[in-house]
Amino acid sequence: MGSTQFGNFGHFCRDSTLPVCNLLSSAHNQSGPWDTADSCQLVGIPLSGGRHLGNLGSIILCGFAILTSILLMLRSERKRAAVGRREMQLFLLGYMIISICEIFTVGEFPLESRVRIAFTGIHIAFIIATTWILMLNAVVGYQILDDGTPVSLALLLGSAAVLLVGTGYIALDTGFQWTGYWNSSYDGPNYRNIALYVLYQLIPLVFLVAFYVLESILVLRVLGESRPMIYLTVAALLFAIGQIFNYAISSHICNGTSGKIDGALFETLFTLLSVVMIWIFWSSITEDDWPMTGGNAYP
Repeated sequence: MGSTQFGNFGHFCRDSTLPVCNLLSSAHNQSGPWDTADSCQLVGIPLSGGRHLGNLGSIILCGFAILTSILLMLRSERKRAAVGRREMQLFLLGYMIISICEIFTVGEFPLESRVRIAFTGIHIAFIIATTWILMLNAVVGYQILDDGTPVSLALLLGSAAVLLVGTGYIALDTGFQWTGYWNSSYDGPNYRNIALYVLYQLIPLVFLVAFYVLESILVLRVLGESRPMIYLTVAALLFAIGQIFNYAISSHICNGTSGKIDGALFETLFTLLSVVMIWIFWSSITEDDWPMTGGNAYP
């Protein structure tokens, strides 16, 4: 990608259903600035008054994601002696909030624009905070600090809160134009916002790659196992496939179905499957009950 394209959302928002695009609508209307002749528009289910409900499949899958998160959090609670139990539950809680927001940011409800912008700001902020928490889950496995302790959780929550508030402010300031600092983001056709580009496109990817690398070292070098790497790698592949559907194939799906669905549905599905595989990976490298012996409880 050339330097002149860095920070541009025009092509992404034209071809994909991304929550960040809700913030870059210069008119702040329901459909946004991406209703152009060369973009496929989701028609979804027609409603009264010329409105429509788009991405119903994504909305339904988000409902499943919320229920799955609750189930996995409860399953995690049963693993009382597992390393990183609280940290994993916090990751699942973050993913659950992301899924709730996605219902209103990717799912095309006939919402008032300011409500959609608010959900979008929260959505993007929790993407950053949740991927950060996931990366710290890998760090917890090294037992630098005892997991689940007030100090460990305070450091995790405190750092995640800084990212959450900082990212949320930039996203909401862009959408609501509180200060006007980001108003140039509405200049077409590029819709350039370097801050959101780094926060939304790049930083989560850095956190996810770091999680994979740290967990790989832990499993292969520290634990001396290989089977858990299957679950971890499958999780990475599932997430990557979802992104391919969202960024590269979405417009083709939309055109091929006459606007009935697009890649967002598959992105939601594969991300859900990826999160499930991450939990299975974590479960495979932890113990439900450590033997009650004197001395150090960890092997």
